[in-house]
Amino acid sequence: MPHVIVKMYKGRTLEQKQAMTDAVSKALIETIGCTDDHISVAVEEYDKEKWGEEVFYKEITPNLDNLYKKPNYKPE
Repeated sequence: MPHVIVKMYKGRTLEQKQAMTDAVSKALIETIGCTDDHISVAVEEYDKEKWGEEVFYKEITPNLDNLYKKPNYKPE
C-alpha cells in the first residue's frame, strides 16, 4: 500500500515517467507516512484519440465523487 495508477497520453519519455514516479513516491512518503518499500506506481498510456472513450467517460466522469482533484476539461 499504496498502489498508484497514472493514466496518460502516450508519448512521454522513460525519463519523464521515472521523474513523475519519483515525485509521486516522495509525496506519498511525506504526506501519508508510508515507506518507499510499500509504494508501487504503474503507468498506463493511451492514444489521445481514445482518451475520452477509454478513460474520461468510462472511469473519470462516473466517479467524480471519489476524485480529490477533478478535471476542468472535456475531451474532444
